[in-house]
Amino acid sequence: MSPRTTSDQVARHGLPQALATVLGALVAMGVVAALGLWAAGATDLPDNAFPRVVAATLVTAVGGTIKLSGNAGELAQTRAGLTVIPLSVTLVGVVVIAAGFLRPLRRRAVMGAAELAGWAGRVAVVWLAALLALAFAARQTFSIDLGEGAIEDLGDLFGVAPKLGFTTDVPLTVFFGLLWLAGVLVLALLVSRGAPLPARLLRFQESVRPAAYAMVVLLLTCVAVGVVIALVVAATRGHAAETMAVILLGMPNLVWLALTIGLGATWNGQVAGPFGLPMPHVLDEVLRTEDVSALNLSTLSQHDGRVWWLLAVDAVLLLAAAFVMAARSPARMRAWQHAVRMAVALTLTVLMICLVCRVSAHYGLSILVFGDLGGGLSGKLLLTPEVWPALGLAALWGLATGFLGGLLARRVRRRGVVDTDGGR
Repeated sequence: MSPRTTSDQVARHGLPQALATVLGALVAMGVVAALGLWAAGATDLPDNAFPRVVAATLVTAVGGTIKLSGNAGELAQTRAGLTVIPLSVTLVGVVVIAAGFLRPLRRRAVMGAAELAGWAGRVAVVWLAALLALAFAARQTFSIDLGEGAIEDLGDLFGVAPKLGFTTDVPLTVFFGLLWLAGVLVLALLVSRGAPLPARLLRFQESVRPAAYAMVVLLLTCVAVGVVIALVVAATRGHAAETMAVILLGMPNLVWLALTIGLGATWNGQVAGPFGLPMPHVLDEVLRTEDVSALNLSTLSQHDGRVWWLLAVDAVLLLAAAFVMAARSPARMRAWQHAVRMAVALTLTVLMICLVCRVSAHYGLSILVFGDLGGGLSGKLLLTPEVWPALGLAALWGLATGFLGGLLARRVRRRGVVDTDGGR
């Protein structure tokens, strides 16, 4: 390879390209987060806190950690915690960074490990600087209005002036943010058929890339279907602002949760106080109980029998994903091989959903012997999966749909098929 060729390659994926990739992702994520928060009414927050809330949303979207803190004076105490990922914002960041990372690698069949690592390292350096900037920008403290009536009188009597603030755990944000970036770059290489790989890894592309591509198509299809349904609901039943907030902040949270429930998985959760699940309303009905409730097809069907359609929708989507995987695989692979690969891919996908879709949020204010004050001053939202049963169900679904998809793809002309008549 000539020095000129090497310099041209570095120019195609140097620091300016890395800066453009990262800034493009941050701008896209920031716009989506700002519009979603605006639709949710966050512009009404005091002390011009909206930009900092947007920064905090971006931090959580890339795996960062936000710490909530409270202060209510000497005679009272506050408790707060929040664990949730706005996956709509995350998904936008994944798409933009993956596209920017793959763009300079086009028209390359093979790339050396050192060159590929260098390009990824340049993106990571710029991303690290962006993470630090977001981490130090996402800090704010709010004063909480006690409202009117008895609660306000108690506050005046005891000198209670509750405040709630948030800060970023910088070390954890940097660690998980870099881990998030590494996952995005690896996924981009796995999904893209034309992305170059080091020579030693080429033997894995036939088995891994079709399955990874099929899972990404499955997840994106679920989001697209969810957006269409949400827009139809908004057009027919109103609540346009709330619907847009859900689409721009948490649509994958809802549709990927529905995907696992359609497989037969169970999530445990509880809703109390002002917290709530924006849509569909049946989730809020099942979870708004005194104790932790199970969320699955059985419990949801007691409130709305239409949830059994999730089972049929999942079957169609998974069979389509299995067909796509088999159609992109070499023709020499047998149906049982497709079944095993689909089972592994779907199990890993469900594991990812279980990790990123869990929610934990709580806030409470107590004054001396009065304990927790109700109304808008305390609340709880919990949603966690039963992981191992979900993974077992995913494996079974993967085996069944992978086998059927492999059989259906036999009629599709693919790589590795030899035209015997033409060869004669």
